[in-house]
Amino acid sequence: MRYVKAETILPENLLKEIQKYVQGEYIYIPTENMFRKRWGEKSGARHQINERNVEIRDKYKAGHSVSELAEEFFLSIDSIKKIIYRKS
Repeated sequence: MRYVKAETILPENLLKEIQKYVQGEYIYIPTENMFRKRWGEKSGARHQINERNVEIRDKYKAGHSVSELAEEFFLSIDSIKKIIYRKS
């Protein structure tokens, strides 16, 4: 990413409006079509965690105890409870 002087690319009236909010600071203006992805969506980590959570809920419904699941998935008992009782 390169920096560009605002006065070289923005109309004077827009520059004056922006200066009402920011003066002498760097600001980042994202591209118009850029939408923000949630954590882990780009790498696939969120999908893997969602699959793991479904597996945890299924095993709990099948009769596994919270402590068994915590040990199997290397999570705390509180984390397992949050996964089990979360509405999805």
